[in-house]
Amino acid sequence: MKTPAILLIGTLFLLGACGNKDLEHDASGIFETTEVIVSAKVNGEITRFDLEEGQKVTPRTPVGHIDTPQLSLQKEQLIATRQSIVSKLLNENRQLAALRQQIAIQQREQKRYEKLVEADAANQKQLDDIRYQIEVLEREVAATSEQLISSNSSLSNQSAGLKAQIAQIDDQINNALIISPIQGTVLTKYAEQGEYATPGKPLFKVAAIEDMKLRAYITADQLTAIKIGQPVTVYADQGKAERREYPGTIIWIADQAEFTPKTIQTRDERANLVYAIKVAVKNDGYIKQGMYGDIKL
Repeated sequence: MKTPAILLIGTLFLLGACGNKDLEHDASGIFETTEVIVSAKVNGEITRFDLEEGQKVTPRTPVGHIDTPQLSLQKEQLIATRQSIVSKLLNENRQLAALRQQIAIQQREQKRYEKLVEADAANQKQLDDIRYQIEVLEREVAATSEQLISSNSSLSNQSAGLKAQIAQIDDQINNALIISPIQGTVLTKYAEQGEYATPGKPLFKVAAIEDMKLRAYITADQLTAIKIGQPVTVYADQGKAERREYPGTIIWIADQAEFTPKTIQTRDERANLVYAIKVAVKNDGYIKQGMYGDIKL
């Protein structure tokens, strides 16, 4: 989630009073987290929506369903059409078996007549007729085989096209399931069971509030003393000078400096460039989004 500019301006570096070297913290920032607005992907009536604000959700676990009867009917029709096309596919060996059997018979006759001709027991014309008959059958096999390949290829292409259409329908049917893309807590519910959903209609907002991030800013002098993965101590402002202490880890450091907002105080008043950092903090339920927090490096 992008922090609004007003939060950037309100992020302070409370590095201590002027002249006081016993600093309670090195930087101050605002807690933020990842928020996702889940929207409908298909048209239809919301037939189930088992969701309440404050409820925890996990990825790949459906919390609702949008009715799509037309998609189911289209899928059944496509499956029936594809099965009909597949049934028309011809087995080449089976279709050519009779012709090849005739060729085998004629080839045996050819060998028999070759011996008879050698023994002057048959004339050459009978042998030539058999050879010609074999040639005719072989040409018929080749032509029939070519026709079968062409026909099966066309049917296979039609079947593949229908299979792709069925996969598209399956994808749309899967999109009818209402699922949270992240693990988190439901902040807001925008729709109710029985309402009609359209693609892009917001259904609910979920936030990963168990994994908070404190966004703060450090000076160039502090930049040389930190690294990604470094453990730090985080203090969450609880109001009335009360603070809760949490272990944190630096997970991101900006590679470019930003100009310091006028309201930010730094150890060196002449410094006008700062670097943004993010510190991951495990939330025990007391940290709220937008709450101020401090960092001790």
